Amino acid sequence: MDRRNFLSRSKSAGLGIAAGLAILPNAASVFGAPANERLSLAIVGLRNRGLVLATAFAQRADCRIAYLCDADSSLKDSRTDSVAKVQGGVAPKFVQDFRKALDDTSVDAVVIATPDHWHCLATIWACEAKKDVFVTAPLSHNPWEGRRAVEAARKHERIVVADLACRSSSYGASAKKYIDSGKLGKIHFCRVCEQSGQGNFPVLPAAAVPECLDWNTWNGPAPQTPYNANCQNNWHGYWQYSGGNTAVEGIHQLDLARWLCSLDYPKSVTARGTRFDTSGANETPDTMVSLFEFDRLLLSFELTLTTPYMTRISQAVRNGDVFPHWPQCGSRVEIYGSEGMMIVGAHGAGWQVFARPRHEQATLVERGWGKPVDLEHQQNFVDSVRNRKRSSADVEEAHRSTLLVHYANMSYRTEGQKLQVDPKTEAVDSPEAMKLFRRSYRKPWVVG
Repeated sequence: MDRRNFLSRSKSAGLGIAAGLAILPNAASVFGAPANERLSLAIVGLRNRGLVLATAFAQRADCRIAYLCDADSSLKDSRTDSVAKVQGGVAPKFVQDFRKALDDTSVDAVVIATPDHWHCLATIWACEAKKDVFVTAPLSHNPWEGRRAVEAARKHERIVVADLACRSSSYGASAKKYIDSGKLGKIHFCRVCEQSGQGNFPVLPAAAVPECLDWNTWNGPAPQTPYNANCQNNWHGYWQYSGGNTAVEGIHQLDLARWLCSLDYPKSVTARGTRFDTSGANETPDTMVSLFEFDRLLLSFELTLTTPYMTRISQAVRNGDVFPHWPQCGSRVEIYGSEGMMIVGAHGAGWQVFARPRHEQATLVERGWGKPVDLEHQQNFVDSVRNRKRSSADVEEAHRSTLLVHYANMSYRTEGQKLQVDPKTEAVDSPEAMKLFRRSYRKPWVVG
């Protein structure tokens, strides 16, 4: 691709589609831009979110998928066929080692959708290879490596955007405008929720590594571990790979709250919880309450995974002029001001503001309809690559939001210690908790 030509294209030369559409009506429209002006992408990690992102970017008129990368080669045929159908029959290359894609100078950007433990190292290596980055959240596995990712982006002058899509949403922007205008009054408390019904997964014995899997690469920056299908399929439940549901799902609501309330570093963090469902192998809590103290407000985060009656935001809500049933919306942010209470849903659920009830009935003051946010955010990334301006979901913002996840888990894993945060170093005052601030890396998977 001719980067100069791509970067000089006007903002209006993109898809020209309304936010909210999930699929282009004509897959051949991906050829709407000349081949040498399309952004050439490598997708790293092809399960779940990776496939969604590969398909979405392949549908864009200004992008093409050049590489699909995954340590598990059993995904090769299905994923390659899926993308080829969208790209008018043009199939991307498949590689198990994504470093081969980084070596290709024709690749402009990398989309990282691996398990959490790979996010930072893949981002850093991509920056060093002069590639821009779109990385799924959370940004990092621990605080130390998150700061290294920020440093890599700045050193190599790369655009690094986290998949915190609410930051690009029109409904999120309108909610923030309402708050910033002062209409909600003084805000001293914000409540963030991540609630669903998720059972444990069974303990499995170590097994032979499948022939299709490069297990050493899959583990990467994590400790060397005997193969276990749980690790590959339920990695979110192991501390060596993830921070549990607070990291995998809660990061989106925590980031939304931090953005809307204009919050920086917390002064202190305390978290208590447990795993009530101990019937399986999951190491992370299914119930946890975290409290973050900021200069002018308190923020609480509540995680419950034993509540199957709590619901995710449905497509009907995202695509229609309706709101969730807020008391049972499992991914919501409640902002309490002196003049009203705002409830905001993540991932396109919209927002409403309520005043004191009248005659025991809700008094609605204002509202903002939600719409699907992914295409808006992907447009934000492409625009940032084009104009070289940092996104609202820039790596620095992603890092600071992800720190909330890490601090909460560090407190939880040290029996609920109250951790005082030093904003200059991002460290905490507990030697025990600081053992979780970074990890040891094994060569060649080293975050340096």
